[in-house]
Amino acid sequence: MIKAWFRSGSPWIWMTAGAVSINLILVVGLLLLIAVRGLGHFWPANIVEYHYQDQNSPESLIIGEEVATSLLPAAQARAAGHELLNNGEYLVQHLVKTGNRDVLGSDFRWIQDQYVLSKSEPDDLISIERREWGNFYGRLSAVKESGKLIAEGTQAWPVAQEKLSRALQLRKEIDHLQNKKVGAINYDLERLRLKQRALELKSQWQDKDQAEFAAKKLHYEQEYKTIQEQLGGLNKELKLYSLVVTEAGNKEISIPLARVVKLTRPNQMSVVDKTFEYISNFISFVSDDPREANTEGGIFPAIFGTVLMVMLMAVVVTPFGVVAAVYLREYAKQGLITRIIRISVNNLAGVPSIVYGVFGLGFFVYIIGSGLDKVFFPEAAPAPVFGTPGLLWASLTLALLTLPVVIVATEEGLSRIPKSIREGSLALGATKAETLWRTVLPMASPAIMTGLILAVARAAGEVAPLMLVGVVKLAPTLPLDGNFPYLHLDRKFMHLGFHIYDVGFQSPNVEAARPLVYATSLLLVLVIIGLNMFAIAIRNNLREKYRALEN
Repeated sequence: MIKAWFRSGSPWIWMTAGAVSINLILVVGLLLLIAVRGLGHFWPANIVEYHYQDQNSPESLIIGEEVATSLLPAAQARAAGHELLNNGEYLVQHLVKTGNRDVLGSDFRWIQDQYVLSKSEPDDLISIERREWGNFYGRLSAVKESGKLIAEGTQAWPVAQEKLSRALQLRKEIDHLQNKKVGAINYDLERLRLKQRALELKSQWQDKDQAEFAAKKLHYEQEYKTIQEQLGGLNKELKLYSLVVTEAGNKEISIPLARVVKLTRPNQMSVVDKTFEYISNFISFVSDDPREANTEGGIFPAIFGTVLMVMLMAVVVTPFGVVAAVYLREYAKQGLITRIIRISVNNLAGVPSIVYGVFGLGFFVYIIGSGLDKVFFPEAAPAPVFGTPGLLWASLTLALLTLPVVIVATEEGLSRIPKSIREGSLALGATKAETLWRTVLPMASPAIMTGLILAVARAAGEVAPLMLVGVVKLAPTLPLDGNFPYLHLDRKFMHLGFHIYDVGFQSPNVEAARPLVYATSLLLVLVIIGLNMFAIAIRNNLREKYRALEN
């Protein structure tokens, strides 16, 4: 009976199904872990006030968010110098995000549960998200304008909210003027300087050019002066207001509203209020620029850089991969050389990605890029234009890395097209090129899209080669902006994968960075899924369109 069951092949079917199920469970479990750890970071947690007294210090007040709780075995606790008052098997510890790094020196602190005298969540505790020094936890005492009290006590909170709303509006206007207006003027001035340098190198610099350039420079300087006056007025108004707050040690601190991003009282929030705040926090994370060595703020430049690089890579790799596959399948004589080429293509798919990065740095940056600078941008010397890592070289390097995937997928698609289709087209008078363009390639387009999907999935998560050919920790400007030629292929960019590596392994504040690593990882997965779903939708549409021809 058992032998017959094995001979029927049923055990192998069940084993295969079991292996697939285990893989699905692992993938779903991993995604759930990342989602819970990452998305939970944006929920506005209550602020806890501890009355605390350990064996080495007098009673003190600790204010902060309770982040985690751990059980430390008794042996480890005693080895660390902790005395177990209840002689239990474990020492209960709480990780508290105390914030106030400018006062306490760190954002987090471990406290032992056995030394907690009391624990409460007063409604008057506030959380202030700052542009530097992390969060502040404490109580709001007063609001000042030009150093004079304008509200204190219970009146301080509504006045602080009103003034913060105005401060955020002023900050938005200042950022717009600095990043857009001043940035555009500086860009135009640099282009003017390079144009003048180019004319001087060609010995074509004349008096009329000097007068014309002087007039343009004067115009830009006048615009810059006008913007500076506007910035001066906005900054002056922004510096008028400040908050007087009290930290856990009853020390009063003045925080200018210019440094405040958000002011909340989470202990007074209902579930509905916290839900809206949660959504607002997540939107800010997706749409804002990073701060505090990437441990605060958002990751919009990294999302933008990842998507733009993948799109450029797809534009480059698809035609080259398809042309190579068409030549190998339709034109090349099937012999020893063709088999060697196919073996080489398959082997290239297994080459470590860092090798592609080294090749991209040596060939694209140092050879091609330096050559372009000498021929087309001599006026920029000694500063490189394309002779330095940037978006273009990163896209070409990843296109080279994913090229074997597109070639193999396209070849498989071409091989599945019946020979009768080609013969029928040729019999009707079409040339071989017309047959390929009008019949064969459209029918093979689903396979081409499959190759592109696999290429996008691999390229979007690569980090090692990008560290050599263009990605940076923090990019001052986006590769796409309103300055001509709008798409700046020579600029460096941020990437979600490298951002995860930088925040997770290079951050000076490990505890603060940990939830951001999970959140950024989740976004990277969502970006890859989104790009793949877009390509899959196109592939399914093409498959349905040409299903009749296949039949």
